[in-house]
Amino acid sequence: MKRLKCTIAYDGTSFFGYQIQPNKRSVQETVESILSKMHKCPIHIVGSGRTDAKVHAVGQVIHFDTPLDIAVNRWKKALNSLLPEDIVVHNVEEVSTDFHARFNVVKKEYRYKLSHTPTRDVFNRHYAYHYPYQLDLESIKEAMRYLIGTHDFTSFCSAKTEVKDKVRTLYQVELLEERDEYIFRFVGNGFLYNMVRILVGTLLEVGQGKIKPQDIQGMLLQQDRSLAGKTAPGHGLYLWKVTYDN
Repeated sequence: MKRLKCTIAYDGTSFFGYQIQPNKRSVQETVESILSKMHKCPIHIVGSGRTDAKVHAVGQVIHFDTPLDIAVNRWKKALNSLLPEDIVVHNVEEVSTDFHARFNVVKKEYRYKLSHTPTRDVFNRHYAYHYPYQLDLESIKEAMRYLIGTHDFTSFCSAKTEVKDKVRTLYQVELLEERDEYIFRFVGNGFLYNMVRILVGTLLEVGQGKIKPQDIQGMLLQQDRSLAGKTAPGHGLYLWKVTYDN
């Protein structure tokens, strides 16, 4: 029995999220279905974390155990020949049996794409949130600085969040500009349910002058979801990269 670590990407448009859900198409169910057919028995995969409906991934990481005698360098081609067009395997490597795709994560990077063209791009509608309004970028960047560091992010997570410990560390928070898009980049040791989308929604309100940059400090201290902005739509969000010790 050997353990394989796979880096995969997927277009989240037609998925109801990463995790298996009854009678709904999910990334986990799709990958496990392919692996189970290959093995002729049920195979379970473990992901670095969940992504919601419509959310995309560039560098999601999964692991699974296999008894099959297939060379590691052949797994990528084998899986991609069976997977649907909206999932692709970028890399497969054998790891030790104590590697865990979720528990061994050191940091994750998420990016949120915002299209600021005057007219929406019909061909980009599933991959960036169209937001044609004027934004004060300097105020957004100022607000971002208050988010860096270790904080309790209760104000910036969904009320449905199940974990009790809401303290997380953000190492980098920045605004990138590429062509007709603004890209919100977050790198941290972990993220709560809807955390990035709520952060983006709040920063957009900062950019519109509805919230002052320094108000972010109070939101963090008061730990009250009602103080933060709206949750930005899922289709602009990408799980960009997952980093491990080695």
